[in-house]
Amino acid sequence: MPSATASQQQDSQAINVVAIGGGTGLSTLLRGLKAYTPHITAIVTVADDGGSSGRLSRSLGVLPPGDLRTCIAALADDEALLTQLFQYRFGHGGELDGHCFGNLFITALAAVTGSFERAILETGRVLAIQGRILPSTLQNVTLVADLRAEPATASAALTRIEGESAIPKAGWPIERVSLQPDGVRAYPEAVRAILAADLIVAGPGSLFTSILPNLLVDGIRRALAASSACKLYVCNVATQPGETDGFDVGQHVGALQRHVGCGLFPYILANDNLHIGLEQPQLKPVALSHGPTSASQPGCDYQVIAADVVDRAAPWRHDAGKLAEQVIRFYENHRTSS
Repeated sequence: MPSATASQQQDSQAINVVAIGGGTGLSTLLRGLKAYTPHITAIVTVADDGGSSGRLSRSLGVLPPGDLRTCIAALADDEALLTQLFQYRFGHGGELDGHCFGNLFITALAAVTGSFERAILETGRVLAIQGRILPSTLQNVTLVADLRAEPATASAALTRIEGESAIPKAGWPIERVSLQPDGVRAYPEAVRAILAADLIVAGPGSLFTSILPNLLVDGIRRALAASSACKLYVCNVATQPGETDGFDVGQHVGALQRHVGCGLFPYILANDNLHIGLEQPQLKPVALSHGPTSASQPGCDYQVIAADVVDRAAPWRHDAGKLAEQVIRFYENHRTSS
């Protein structure tokens, strides 16, 4: 990833960016953004219930640390030995098999400090990250999906699936996702970060299982509606099996609007380099659509900004440098024209 010049960093240092999501998509954006501004706040889902995170959450009652860990590492020095240690995953069988050292570190630090949020803060200090990582809520939540069994007709009965990791495995079209329990409270620091932001970016990442779990927290959604920041949704470059099979850009936006209403993210950044082949047959490039479609909510206008943001070495995901450059360019153009 090319580094921003000193002048780019100086010109953009005042930009206060909030990035919302989870997992590898959000961490890709963060790795790119840290070359442009130190003022980054990542708001991360805690709905993950799979892998090492899920095991720790079920056995110890802690919030799942995995997505938070990935984002912390993204804002740290990629080449530092401590960052590599933090991302180390145990293998070769045994009780630690599959666990990530960083997940164990955060869990242990939460026990030592008596606070999960303190553990995240102190972990960021240990790794000297550029920015900060916040959970969208401190409550234990379960992501629930209503799926429409195939064939997906209007009269088909809905099947309810519980658990973030179980939803894409079902392989049926997702009608709606929600959080349990009802009335999940937003983490106050996350709300304050949104209200203080100049630019708010949602995504990239799994639409139903990484991005929407944050936006479904009432306080997060209300803060986004109240914020005067410029707001941008970054659409994935490839469809995701079990979540967005066959989706184009308009269908991604339509699903977002169905869950959180119109106008929350009036600008959409979408990849327009659709000619790089995907080796995995279940993945397809997300086709462009340049405005409201039949998938959109009535009266919901939005503007698509199209650019080449794909990683040529791994064309199912974004390139961190390209993505950050386009995000910052979008903000500067929007600020100039406003």
